Amino acid sequence: MRKSKGFTLIELLVAIAVMALLAVMSWRGLEGMTRAQALNRERGDAMLTLQAALSQWNADLDATTALAQTRPMDWDGRVLRLTRRSTDSALSVVYVVAWTLRADAAVGARWQRWQSPGITTRAEWQQAWDRAAAWGQDGGTGNNELRGAELGLMPVEAWQIYYFRNDTWSPAVGADALGTGTPPPLPDGVRLVLSLPPGAALAGLLIRDWVRPTATVPKTS
Repeated sequence: MRKSKGFTLIELLVAIAVMALLAVMSWRGLEGMTRAQALNRERGDAMLTLQAALSQWNADLDATTALAQTRPMDWDGRVLRLTRRSTDSALSVVYVVAWTLRADAAVGARWQRWQSPGITTRAEWQQAWDRAAAWGQDGGTGNNELRGAELGLMPVEAWQIYYFRNDTWSPAVGADALGTGTPPPLPDGVRLVLSLPPGAALAGLLIRDWVRPTATVPKTS
């Protein structure tokens, strides 16, 4: 009978080394796939949040309305306030809406929105307009009513507003800065410039232009 020959110790060590190398390569491949999937999910969630925030921004601008002895829109360099009508035609109310950027020690700077209850009188509008300004300055610290009406939207490092008037874009200026004493008319367009923080799923500069639905294009000869 022929004597069977087994593997030598060197052959076994080589086989074990090859199997270990294949296991490491497979593990790294799985780890890379898992990391890529997590990054894609993070980017997808960030994109959905951005789309929802910009949709709300456009809806507020589209619904902006000019009432007698009120300001339809005002920017003071920190907070943008709007007077907007209700989307429900059966309700004869308006709302004061405010947008601002606020730093938070826990999550960093975030773009935030505030909305008043329904308004039916000039006195209610003035009260809500003043509350929106107070909320934009300090976030309504100690005032549960102001804090309860806000909504944190997304991380933003910085933002700026531009108005389109007289066929040109220029930095937004509030009524108080103009010193005219009368509310300026609604601009034909509003440019939103957002600086998204580095290191996040979405980063860089984002520019979004809005055109007033009732804006007219000057005729050319």
